Amino acid sequence: MRRRLLALTCASVCLAGGCGVLPGSGGGQHTVTVWLMQDSASPDFLRRFTADFEHAHTDLRLNIRIQQWTGIGPRVRAALSGASGGGPDVIEVGNTQVAQYVDDGRLTNLTLESMRDWGMQDWLPGLAEPGEDDSAQFGVPWYAANRVVIYRKDLFQKAGVTAPPRTRDQWLADTKRLNSGAVQGIYLAGQDWYTLAGFVWDEGGELATQSANVWTGALDSPAALRGMDFYRRLQALGDGPVGADEEHPPQAGVFAQSQVAQIVAVPGLAQAIVRKNPALKGRLGFFPVPGRTAARPGTVFTGGSDLVVPRNTGDRDGAVAVVAALTGAKWDTELARTMNYVPNKTTLAPAVAAEQGVAAMAAGAAHGRATPSTPQWAAVEADNPIKQYMTRVLGGADPLTEARRASQRITRELSPDTD
Repeated sequence: MRRRLLALTCASVCLAGGCGVLPGSGGGQHTVTVWLMQDSASPDFLRRFTADFEHAHTDLRLNIRIQQWTGIGPRVRAALSGASGGGPDVIEVGNTQVAQYVDDGRLTNLTLESMRDWGMQDWLPGLAEPGEDDSAQFGVPWYAANRVVIYRKDLFQKAGVTAPPRTRDQWLADTKRLNSGAVQGIYLAGQDWYTLAGFVWDEGGELATQSANVWTGALDSPAALRGMDFYRRLQALGDGPVGADEEHPPQAGVFAQSQVAQIVAVPGLAQAIVRKNPALKGRLGFFPVPGRTAARPGTVFTGGSDLVVPRNTGDRDGAVAVVAALTGAKWDTELARTMNYVPNKTTLAPAVAAEQGVAAMAAGAAHGRATPSTPQWAAVEADNPIKQYMTRVLGGADPLTEARRASQRITRELSPDTD
């Protein structure tokens, strides 16, 4: 989920059997082993961070090992189950993956440090909430990315739309105005369920709810149905396929080659669009997904990464020092600027204000959410009933009937032992 969301390009490094290690300088000091994910940070950033950290912590040396996202779950679980001191001391995990590793009690509780030292009250909710379990903080937010609206400035100007909309009602009105002749007002695939989730949350609904440790699908609530109805009205103002998601076909190609006024995507996708159609260079703009009122942007799904410390670490203090440094204001903002991410705190958003696409992301991330924090959510996505629900509704089926059907399937996947 997280890798698919982040359309970012960086040099990739594989560390099988020790290749691609970015080691410290040695010298007998304690070594802290850190697993970071492919493309999360550039080699230059890691070299600069390592030098700064080791200068400030003369008794520690960093051993940063870059991991690939493919197959990372079993590798992390194996590392968490290993002998004390034999594995990584800090691990980067996708924000929605934390729940998979908390379940068996193999992560270090970092609540005290989070409250006392790390300013958790300012963390992005879409990163912080998935890192929490039973009021304890296990995942520490590192960076985020989320969807914004990428738009054609020239098509907006031609249609007489002089400024990006700030409310959902205005967004609909502007998109209707743009949707004329050969121009699609918006290209929105019928199964873009991440975008739907934001509309559901904006209305006060949920994908699923938890009561007494039992999860229940909630797409059939009045609030969730209002979110689906807005999606239906917006999606109709373009030619997005009702039976496919945003990757089939890839919406960057559709946007580049067609007269499309808007898409909902991470801003990094603009680079791919311009590569496919260089004539669009300088014609693309960004704005946050509009909210119900102009007081705040719409709620969006937030992807990104948290840092966790295994309970079997051989150096808890060293691991905590690394987490503190990577997620602290200095290096977190440096990472955001380097990689075009959103920093982990709402108070750090000014650091990326100069980049329009990232600034639009940061505005949305301040109100971002993540998928339900349960290890079973991966089973929901494996054969996603939300996508099927959306296609049926967009095809004319009764929304309440289909929402109940999808909610029942979500409930079965989230509570398999109750069957």
